[in-house]
Amino acid sequence: MADRAALLRAKVTALVAGAFGRADREVRDFPGGAALVEGERAWVLLDDRPLTAFGPALVWADRQGAREVHLLAAEAADVLARRASLFEPRPVVWQVQGTELVAAEPAPVRALPVAIGTPELSQLLVDADLEVFVEEGVVRGEVLGLEVARIVHGTSTGGVPLDAPMLEVGVGHADREMTAVIHAGLQPVDQLRRVIEIVRAERRPGADRHPLNQLAPERWLRALLVADPGRIGLASLRPADPAEPRPNLRDRAVAIAVGQDADGDDVVVACSVGVDLDLVPAAADARLLHAPHARLLLVVPERDAHPVTRALAGRLQPPAEIVAVPDEWRTGL
Repeated sequence: MADRAALLRAKVTALVAGAFGRADREVRDFPGGAALVEGERAWVLLDDRPLTAFGPALVWADRQGAREVHLLAAEAADVLARRASLFEPRPVVWQVQGTELVAAEPAPVRALPVAIGTPELSQLLVDADLEVFVEEGVVRGEVLGLEVARIVHGTSTGGVPLDAPMLEVGVGHADREMTAVIHAGLQPVDQLRRVIEIVRAERRPGADRHPLNQLAPERWLRALLVADPGRIGLASLRPADPAEPRPNLRDRAVAIAVGQDADGDDVVVACSVGVDLDLVPAAADARLLHAPHARLLLVVPERDAHPVTRALAGRLQPPAEIVAVPDEWRTGL
């Protein structure tokens, strides 16, 4: 680990010297990368998971007193540049190409995939009283924000070619594969009923701590708001895709929804649980994807309405609004 940190410090020093000339700059540590500071200028090398490091880098640079911030990344630099364009003052993003820095051009927002499903399979999810919606072009069924089934097409989760769309049941990739093997003899509706019973027994208000009620808390919060958008002063709300595909089920993420307020104006909502410095950049990027001129609401539990989140939200153009819900939101907003 020490050797890697030293390597990253040497790398950022060489990259910045090559692009900006040699100068008396102080090397600083930055989680998952390295940084340099020269007066009110800072350069941050985002080596590990650069997209999720964007928010932390802005907070870190602000704490160093840097007014001019340069972000260096070998991967996803174009997406970082797009997100940087949403902030004021705007960070400068550089693509690392070998030993050189090249100014990164903002990536366009992505085109969302088109859903493929069948009315019959979708109806199974509806009849099971699941939250049914489309994400990443896939029809999904969830219990309080936790996916328990999806309609797949092309290939199964296990990589088997499919002649027609099929219903896969389970929580996450591994569980879907296991369910398909162990319960292959059951009809899809019976597989679905079994999984729903297991999940609903644990993912409910007042249940003892269990993996099934700890996964994807931000999606649980979103599910409650979609069911009753009036709780945060909205007239309508529905789940929506993030600006970039969400990571692994166990990784922290931001849950996006779109809707309208009481005046009929467009609103984009981003739900998060825990202090997540990626919330503001990810939420702003989602607004750009769905409704660039909409109000942007960042919904978090009261204890997570941290000053750093408010500061980042204020740097957006236009700024985002923080909406704090009770910390015991699981028991009902």
